[in-house]
Amino acid sequence: MSITSSIVLLAVLWFLSLLILLPIRFKSQGDAGDVTPGTPASAPAQPHVKRSFILATIVSVPLWLLLMGVILSGVIGLEDFDLFHRFGPSADDPF
Repeated sequence: MSITSSIVLLAVLWFLSLLILLPIRFKSQGDAGDVTPGTPASAPAQPHVKRSFILATIVSVPLWLLLMGVILSGVIGLEDFDLFHRFGPSADDPF
């Protein structure tokens, strides 16, 4: 696996974990009862973006290390995902 592939894998895992973590403990301005004029009631009362970025990093790096270990060890390879050629044509198949 090249360095570019591993960086892309880390970026995908990081953004996936960020999108999963963003709605956790979300409280809108409407829920808090303090809607700032000019903003919708569904806007976050306290975004906690820095906390979400840190948690996304804490979650994604161990997952990335685990996946990199599995990929580099050869336990799972590209051949394992080749669904179309895994079961080749048999001699009895007329098509």
